[in-house]
Amino acid sequence: MWLRYSFRVYPSAGQRTALARAFGCARVVYNDALRAREAARSEGKPFPKTGDLSKELITQAKTRPERAWLGEVSAVVLQQSLRDLDTAYRNFFAGLKGKRPRTGVPRYKSRKDTRQTVRFTANACWSITPGGKLRLPKIGDVTVKWSRVLPSTPSTVSVVRDSAGRYFASFVVVSSEEEALPPTPPEVGIDLGLGHFAVLSDGQKVDSPRFLRRAEKRLKKAQRVLSRKEKGGRNRERARIRVARSHARVADARREFHHQLSTRLIRENQAIAVEDLAVKGLARTRLAKSVHDAGWSTFVSMLEYKAARYGRTFIRISRFEPTSQVCSVCEVKDGPKPLHIRVWTCAACGAVLDRDINAAVNVAKAAGLAVTACGALVRPERVPAPRGEAGTHPKRPARPVGEQAGIPGLQTGEEVNSRCRSRCSRTNRPSCTCGSCRTPRSRSRTRSS
Repeated sequence: MWLRYSFRVYPSAGQRTALARAFGCARVVYNDALRAREAARSEGKPFPKTGDLSKELITQAKTRPERAWLGEVSAVVLQQSLRDLDTAYRNFFAGLKGKRPRTGVPRYKSRKDTRQTVRFTANACWSITPGGKLRLPKIGDVTVKWSRVLPSTPSTVSVVRDSAGRYFASFVVVSSEEEALPPTPPEVGIDLGLGHFAVLSDGQKVDSPRFLRRAEKRLKKAQRVLSRKEKGGRNRERARIRVARSHARVADARREFHHQLSTRLIRENQAIAVEDLAVKGLARTRLAKSVHDAGWSTFVSMLEYKAARYGRTFIRISRFEPTSQVCSVCEVKDGPKPLHIRVWTCAACGAVLDRDINAAVNVAKAAGLAVTACGALVRPERVPAPRGEAGTHPKRPARPVGEQAGIPGLQTGEEVNSRCRSRCSRTNRPSCTCGSCRTPRSRSRTRSS
């Protein structure tokens, strides 16, 4: 499996200038190649190949005065820009054939784009110095903040400048086969939501952090300051960077939360089942901001690739599965329910079910996982016994009270009264205990007896 490791880099002022030059040259070559192919299509000519474009737009262009500055950057960066254009066209045609999600026609890159990137392959002879710096051709040794160790030797490295003005080095490596985790028995189903980010079939509930909602006040203030700046000025660029950094801070916190939760679930469970949610459809409703703030698609993608990396089982069930309508105890479909109903009672078995836990259990069952539905049962409903089952069984004779209670020597009330009458007739009723003799007993007689 190909993995990507990103690290923060801190280029100097001269290195930032060299990187800006590389970003600009890669963008120009990309736009020239796109313009050449669009012109060939409009004129009905054959589609230009990448080799011909590389010879014309890179090798021959460097000899012309108007494109001589292309020689100031590494040729690998320019060639990879043409590869990116090929990938964009390939994805576009594959989307038209239905082999992948549809994407738009490749568009021209603008110099005003706040996110820029260049890629260096092994042919560029980039390396990592003994001092831990990243040596890039025609740029220099860039300081890298190494937060972890690379699992293998990287094949390519991309330098990215994001909208907040931060620089990152992204390495592409191959994961080793020794990363598979030992088998573990638990299997879990996950129901994703907004009130709770994730509800597991074993009854655990993970609260939704709502990073965007918590940062709305700060973002609103920064955006208001940006809107009052004059376009084209340096103050507006500074205000734009403040807004971008605020959004980047929210995105980083959300990504860290997704990584920690997905890693914990992968390590603790052998199989994980989730529902294939229609995020694009939900993003067009009044819950759009909350749906984007949750980031379900990113979280599910992390679960999928981590399961494949560590030898776990990942299952997606259909979004049309009625997980919220079926009782996880008796599996009787009770019909759709509004969103405000969080706890409901099954009309068939009388179990009181939590909506989210019940859905998580049904997700696991739909995926074929061996999970129990005990987590969905909140409390048993007190159902009165039917009239046919109340009292003594009609086919058996009534047993005495003592035998029913299981206490030896306990007699019925009729036996006690008959014995009392016989004793009262013999001893002239000295100590009567029955209701037939109305002679009251004295306190001394009662104590002595």
